[in-house]
Amino acid sequence: MKYKLILPILLIAALSASAQKKGSTEQAIKPVGVIKNLNDSALLDVVQRQTFRYFWDFGHPVSGMARERSNKSFDYGDEVVTTGGTGFGVMALIAADHRKFIPHEQAVDRMVKIVNFLFKAKAYHGAFPHWMNGATGETIPFGRRDDGADIVETAYLFQGLICAKQYFTADTPKERRIRDVISWMWGELEWDWFTREGRDNIYWHWSPNYGWAMNFPIRGFNECLITYILGASSENHAVKPEIYSRGWAQSDFFKNGKTYYGYKLPLGFPYGGPLFFSQYSFLGLNPKGLKDQYADYWEQNRNHTLINRAYCIDNPKKYKGYGENCWGLTASDNYEGYNAHAPDNDLGVITPTAALSAFPYTPEYSMQALRHFYYDLGDKIWGEYGFTDAFSESHNWYAKSYLAIDQGPIIAMIENYRSGLLWKLFMSSPDVQRGLGKLGFESPAIAKK
Repeated sequence: MKYKLILPILLIAALSASAQKKGSTEQAIKPVGVIKNLNDSALLDVVQRQTFRYFWDFGHPVSGMARERSNKSFDYGDEVVTTGGTGFGVMALIAADHRKFIPHEQAVDRMVKIVNFLFKAKAYHGAFPHWMNGATGETIPFGRRDDGADIVETAYLFQGLICAKQYFTADTPKERRIRDVISWMWGELEWDWFTREGRDNIYWHWSPNYGWAMNFPIRGFNECLITYILGASSENHAVKPEIYSRGWAQSDFFKNGKTYYGYKLPLGFPYGGPLFFSQYSFLGLNPKGLKDQYADYWEQNRNHTLINRAYCIDNPKKYKGYGENCWGLTASDNYEGYNAHAPDNDLGVITPTAALSAFPYTPEYSMQALRHFYYDLGDKIWGEYGFTDAFSESHNWYAKSYLAIDQGPIIAMIENYRSGLLWKLFMSSPDVQRGLGKLGFESPAIAKK
C-alpha cells in the first residue's frame, strides 16, 4: 500500500520544482502613485491591485507564504512568515486572479508552491504555529511559551485554503494537486485535540515543550468565531457542538444588547471593540442571512462598524483629523508600537484597513474614507503595497510599515463587496455547511436536505 503515498509525494516534489523554476518569471505588478479623478470602480481596482503586491511581489520567494510585516521592527527577520496572514493572502490571490491582475497559470503555480510548503512544514496535531521560517518550515516562536500550535491562526489559514479548494477546480494535475493537498491537511487537523481532552472550550495554544501552559480558552465575542465553525466542520476530528454554547458563548463579553449612537449591538464588548472582530472571521464566512440563537451576524457586524464610525465622528478626545471621512479603529501599529485600537482604547490612530475592510457593511461610508485616504492623505500613506498600516494626525505620525493581517482583509472584503466571490466559495464547501448546521446556524447558503 505504500506506493499509493509515494506517488503523490513524488508528484508534489515535481510540481514544487516546476513552480520554483517558474517563480522567477512571475509577472510583477508595477506600483502606481496617486491617480487623479478615478471613478469608484477604477479606484477599487487600483487599491486591490496595489495592495495585492504585498502578497505577490513581497511574498516569501521559497514558500510563497505571506511575510509577517514589511519592516524589521520588533526583531522580525526576513524569513518570518505568518500562518493567518497567509490565509488572508490566499484569498487575496483568488481575488487577484478573478480580477485578472495576474495570469491564471501563475496564480496556480503560487498556490502549488504554498500548499507544497505547508504539507512539509512543521505542524502539531495538524495545526500550524503562528510564525514559521519561510525557507525551512520550522517553527519560529511567537512568544516564550508560544512555540507550537496556534489553532486560531490555523483557522484563518484554512478559511483561505477552503476558498482555494473551491476555486481551483480545473481537471489539471496542478489544480488537482492543490485540492488534494488541502484535503489531506484538512483531514489530519485534530480540532478535537484542542479541547484538552473534551473540555467545553477550544484552547488557543499547544506547545510540544510546555503543553497547555498558556491555558487560553477561546471565548467570544471576538475575532475567533471561525475557529469554532471550522472545528465543527471537520469530518474526522470535529469538536462537539455543545462547546459552542458552553464555551464560546459563556464569556463576560459575549452578550451585549446595548445601544451606542443609536445602533443596537447584539454581542461583544462595549462599543464593539476593534473592527477586526467583524472582519477576520468573515472574509469567507458570509454574514448575510447568517443567524443563530445569539445574533443576526449581518446586524452585528454592520452595527459594530457604524458605532465605530459614529464614535470617530463624535471624537470625544478631539483628535485631529477624525470625522465623517476619516474613521476606523482597529489593531495596528502606532506611534508607541502596536495596540488594539477601539472606542474604549482610542489613542488617536486611524488604521485604513478598518474602514476599507468594512466595505460590505458600509459601502458609502467606506468609499468616503477611501477617497479621503487616497486623494487627501495619499502623499503620506499611499505606497508600494497600498495604504501603510496606520496614521495619527494628532501626533504627526504616519506608518511606513505594512502588515499581512491588515493588507489581506482590504482585498478580500472589497472583493466580497464587489462580487461576493470569497463568500460564495467558502459557503459552498460541504464541510462548512455541515459545521454551521451542527452549531445551529441558519444561512441561505446552507443546502436544504
